[in-house]
Amino acid sequence: MKKILIAGLLLLAACTPEKPAEFKGKLRAPDSPKFDDAFWKVWGDGSAEVSSYDLERSKYNAPRQGTAVAIFVSETFSNALRVKADPGKHPKQDEIPVMKLNLVEDFQTGIYDYNLMLSTFINTQTVGRVMAGSPIKVSFSSQEWCGHTYKQALFDIPGVRLTSHSYFDGEADQEKTLDPIEDGVSEDGLMLWARGMARPALKPGEEKSVDLFASLETARHTQGPGYWTKAILKRSANAESITPPSGTFEVEKYEASIDGKVKKTFWIEKLSPHRIIQWESSSGTKAKLLKSERLKYWEMNNPEGEKYLKSLGLQKRPARTM
Repeated sequence: MKKILIAGLLLLAACTPEKPAEFKGKLRAPDSPKFDDAFWKVWGDGSAEVSSYDLERSKYNAPRQGTAVAIFVSETFSNALRVKADPGKHPKQDEIPVMKLNLVEDFQTGIYDYNLMLSTFINTQTVGRVMAGSPIKVSFSSQEWCGHTYKQALFDIPGVRLTSHSYFDGEADQEKTLDPIEDGVSEDGLMLWARGMARPALKPGEEKSVDLFASLETARHTQGPGYWTKAILKRSANAESITPPSGTFEVEKYEASIDGKVKKTFWIEKLSPHRIIQWESSSGTKAKLLKSERLKYWEMNNPEGEKYLKSLGLQKRPARTM
């Protein structure tokens, strides 16, 4: 019994986010977000923000209905291994505080469903020449009845290390390193950028041209494992009011025009903690907020935890399909 208890405590420690012990006095670029006391008062409380969305995705030339869940949480990261640093397992100089986004999307395509997951990690303090507010890791996976894929990008000054594995012909197993761009931005980090958690921080009405590392999902269907492109990021000058299923919110609009072809728009709650109320893409994605809660969801994995799905506007999966 004692061994089981110890194992359970170790598992809990591995999942629980922590406020970094040191985050003051770190170098930051002029356009880096402010990871100050006010920031950590929200994101260093040991809980995650879990939000659910009504989702529409275009797939196989048809709109598909589904759900999305976005999880934002702070973690202590191992810079060497690019994984969550369990307490006491890494030297302090290897530990860096990050903000993590896990975005899970589920939607039906005829007889079978698609399950997508994106994980993006943004460092909240400058590490070497990697500025605070920059991406340090992105991973993406796609699962459907035909097969699955996994892609990963690790951002370093020596280069962006890419790994790709796929069931599909022409993709298979690939590794490559791309030249780094020191002040580059990740398309997979735009949801964090729009919330003020990733570079570049923009003033109302301001816009900026940036080098953008293309979304791992997009790259898979265009130019292989990954590539750099151009984008114009813009913040609206004034707030507006929108009413998704979750209510009426005063929001600011953030836009990304990517390579002059794709436009992504995020409507961000004006008040702290600046939740994503709605987002859409010209490529056929629309998502509107259903519910949002601050939860220690990793403690809710027993059968009784299913009752908390209701607070997120979600339902548990049926026991059978008939």
